[in-house]
Amino acid sequence: MSSSDRPLNRIAPLMAPQAYKTYAVVQPLATHWRRATCAEVDCPHYLNGWRTRIENCTPDLLHAAKTSGRRYREMRVAEGESYLVFEAGQPCFAAGTHRKQVGREPLYIVRDGDWRGNPRRTRARQHLNPATWVEDFSEHQQKLANEIKKG
Repeated sequence: MSSSDRPLNRIAPLMAPQAYKTYAVVQPLATHWRRATCAEVDCPHYLNGWRTRIENCTPDLLHAAKTSGRRYREMRVAEGESYLVFEAGQPCFAAGTHRKQVGREPLYIVRDGDWRGNPRRTRARQHLNPATWVEDFSEHQQKLANEIKKG
């Protein structure tokens, strides 16, 4: 069972969604990351090589692997068990998905509401630095604590 298949275990909120805020520190892929090479991200396949079991590949995948331009050798282990063994120092098959941070400061976001939504449909606010984000968070936590004390 993958993490996306598991049911969420959330504590039942004590107040309506508009009484809450959602705080997030985000680094969007489009603005905070760039494509990177296997070498730049210390890709284990690039560093150590890798192998692909031939019997697990569809004919198209096997053809793509053999004609990819990557250096490999075929290794037969036993009847019905053989591998394409790719040597280290060359891009892996997931090279196009490697990303590296560009060094931008994260975005410090505050949204009204919680996981149930934002009933007032207010726009998210972005703090310019972590200190004001933390201060906002602290002040909101104190407001919640005060409301809970009131009952």
